[in-house]
Amino acid sequence: MTDHIQTKAAVTVAEMARMVGLSRARFYQLVTAGVLPRPSRQAETGRPFYAEEAQEVCLEVRRRNCGVNGQPVLFYARRLPTSTKPARPKRQKASRLSGEFADLLKSVQMLGLTTANLADVEAAVKQQFPLGVGTTDPGEVIRAVFLFLKRQNRSDSVGR
Repeated sequence: MTDHIQTKAAVTVAEMARMVGLSRARFYQLVTAGVLPRPSRQAETGRPFYAEEAQEVCLEVRRRNCGVNGQPVLFYARRLPTSTKPARPKRQKASRLSGEFADLLKSVQMLGLTTANLADVEAAVKQQFPLGVGTTDPGEVIRAVFLFLKRQNRSDSVGR
């Protein structure tokens, strides 16, 4: 294990835990139990660190499964990925809205009218397309509804 891990002049406790392949919590448990050496402390700040010699001792403890106190210790092997296939993409949440205008509402909200609701969209469609949307291009429907609702939401609009 010490073959491929480079030591530094000094490392933090968290970095030392990563070097030996343990969580910080487990690393501190082993320090408290006397299996691993205690970290040194900076004189000015009191921050714990491991000097290069202590790093080598920690790596040797991991390699030999024998603590500095002479007590044998067992480490779990690191978990390796079981497959190389990429993670599944997240499924999109099912729409909580129902009705024929739910997708239209989502489109209008994505364009910036976040306060619009299903009733607003339905009213806008009835106003702009009294005979129904039929074969009208969906982009045109979105545009018309968006502009209608945008005009309705203006603070200086008359009748509101």
